[in-house]
Amino acid sequence: MSARLLAAEQPEDFEFNDEFSKLAQARIAMYPEGKQASAIVPLLWFAQKQHDNWIPEAALRHIGDMLGMAYIRVLEVVTFYTMFNLSPVGKHFVQFCGTTPCWLNGADAIKNVCKEVIGNENTISEDGEFSWLEVECLGACVNAPMVQINDDFYEDLNEDNFKKLLEDLKAGRTTNVGTQVDRLNAAPCGGITTLTDDALFDGSMVGSYKQVMQEIEKVEAEAKKVAELEAAEKAKEEAAEKAASEKQETKPEVKEAVSVKADDGAVSDAFKPDMLSEARNGEADDLKVIKGVGPKLESVLNGLGIFHYSQVAAWNADQIAWVDSKLKFKGRIERDGWIEQASSLAKEGDK
Repeated sequence: MSARLLAAEQPEDFEFNDEFSKLAQARIAMYPEGKQASAIVPLLWFAQKQHDNWIPEAALRHIGDMLGMAYIRVLEVVTFYTMFNLSPVGKHFVQFCGTTPCWLNGADAIKNVCKEVIGNENTISEDGEFSWLEVECLGACVNAPMVQINDDFYEDLNEDNFKKLLEDLKAGRTTNVGTQVDRLNAAPCGGITTLTDDALFDGSMVGSYKQVMQEIEKVEAEAKKVAELEAAEKAKEEAAEKAASEKQETKPEVKEAVSVKADDGAVSDAFKPDMLSEARNGEADDLKVIKGVGPKLESVLNGLGIFHYSQVAAWNADQIAWVDSKLKFKGRIERDGWIEQASSLAKEGDK
């Protein structure tokens, strides 16, 4: 975008009249204390409206004083937005769109009319009625080509109807704002081709619509109920799987015993668990912590080569049978749950 400069000739001063002063104060009051600068764009627009559709330098200073803004900040805003005119324009300011959709639909003919009837771009006609400027897309591409004149859009233009439009404006005659052809808003030329059934608009279909909406709500409610039941069932299954997993992790594995007894009832030494000649690092675990093991039984276990919780925790069924055969009280190991206790104690810190 090229530099936007203030007009060389400027009025001495500017001040909002009563009408626009009230509008400005109302707009400023919309913002909290300390945020009044947020009203700058509306105030610039009010100044342009009051001052023949362009903003003089004095208006920038006036607005800056009203909002407590540095003048340079006001200048930054007004030169950024191209909707603000910084020099005088004609009574009817024509903004001509030459962007691709308008150009493809004959905008060059409209541009030629501007040059023929008004004169060069950015100059005011001798009678002061018109000036024109080529701008970027004005957002009415479906009805291209088009122009904006002051606040109004004129669409579906061609050389003839645009010339007549300018003549009517100059003569003060009422103009047809919007499309200039047989079209309703942005509907196809010649009339609308969709939604033509009167029943869509006379209320006769309201009952059917309500019925359809009720059916939709019913289906949605059923779907929600099914989803909730499925979610609850899934949560139940996940909880069961988690519990089973935790149980599997904490319960020591005890292999099924094989026949380890000889005919005379003795247990073969083939199933003797790993024994130690002495405690690791010379520090035996306190086996008396295991329920059912007293000082005397601890001494017996140490004599067999059993000094640590981890040794007890590792016994399988055959090894349990072998150790049990060496004790006075048969069945004590399983009855008092030595394996489970030793497993827990070993996790806490085997020596």
